[in-house]
Amino acid sequence: MTLEEAKEYAKQNVKNRLYKSGRLSGKIAVVTGSAQGFGLGIAREMHKNGASVMVADLEFQREKALEVVKEFGDGAAFVSVDVSDEASVENMICETVRIFGGLDIIVSNAGVAKAGSLHDMDLNTFEFVEKINYRGYFLCAKYASEIMKAEFEADNTRYSDIIQINSKSGIVGSKNNFAYSGSKFGGIGLTQSFALELAPYNIKVNAVCPGNYYDGPLWSDPERGLFIQYLKAGKVPGAETVEDVKRYYLSKQPMDKRGCFPSDVAKAIFYCVEQEFETGQAIPVTGGQVMLA
Repeated sequence: MTLEEAKEYAKQNVKNRLYKSGRLSGKIAVVTGSAQGFGLGIAREMHKNGASVMVADLEFQREKALEVVKEFGDGAAFVSVDVSDEASVENMICETVRIFGGLDIIVSNAGVAKAGSLHDMDLNTFEFVEKINYRGYFLCAKYASEIMKAEFEADNTRYSDIIQINSKSGIVGSKNNFAYSGSKFGGIGLTQSFALELAPYNIKVNAVCPGNYYDGPLWSDPERGLFIQYLKAGKVPGAETVEDVKRYYLSKQPMDKRGCFPSDVAKAIFYCVEQEFETGQAIPVTGGQVMLA
């Protein structure tokens, strides 16, 4: 299915949705990077709340993703995607329309983090982080909005949502983690700019900025996770072990001494979808670790 074919098909099916119980009943959603970790938790909460969910992840995650689809049951499918590749993102959007009939929500969740000092980080690493976190969000918004605008043309009473899973590091800087933080600050700029451009089509664009999800692979992977990266980068003064790093971050949490969970972020996503009078926002979900003025 080409993009033009997908747009026409979405127009024809704009009022044909699978309604189930839950806050997202009747919604068709894509969640990138959802075969594991934060993305999986978000996709699971969305599916539990009535959405049909396209689990989108890299091809090497296919086996995990198919297990997720099996777990979810009806209203779930998998598509392989590299969010930094334009043709791959276009295919993800077209496959979503082909399988489910349209698109109401895209959650641009896929992301990477590579810690390091300005002295130590090389250009290839910096560009890799930018490619996934910044360019990937742009491509997801670009192709998702094409379908959403077509659906608005068929029914101008409907609303659609583009939601980036950003970070607390998109609101405040992050020592020895500037590539990630810079890409997330850029994501807030994209969010506000997309929101202004797409508002006439009832397409809301918001960013959800989670605190640290310590249980997921981004932090806890023993070889590539942020705990071990931060230890090696000397980000936490005096830390000698991964447990020292973890204790340091937990101590910064004003509320419960825990990390942010996917269910916490899902509540913010539900708010974005349900609130029709809000766009261009960066919503912290940090337990008070980061507060907006």
